[in-house]
Amino acid sequence: MDKFSDYPTSLTAPARDAQTVVPNDATDLPVLPRALFVGQTGDVSARLAGGQSVLLQNVQAGSVLPIRTRGVNATGTTAAGIVALW
Repeated sequence: MDKFSDYPTSLTAPARDAQTVVPNDATDLPVLPRALFVGQTGDVSARLAGGQSVLLQNVQAGSVLPIRTRGVNATGTTAAGIVALW
């Protein structure tokens, strides 16, 4: 039973869905996520929803990055175990 099923999903609500991210320099994610989970420490090169690109350095394992990103670049990304949350 889900007591919260009638509540709207907002950017501050817990994620309801997730998908493993395969970093790629050209392909966008199929869904614009609310956040990224990083499973293994490293750098994350992201293409943000607003059109900017950013290199987030030394992201620690277990971090949740509250960024809306169109995609994660293979070039520059050394972190692994990245999961998109929405």
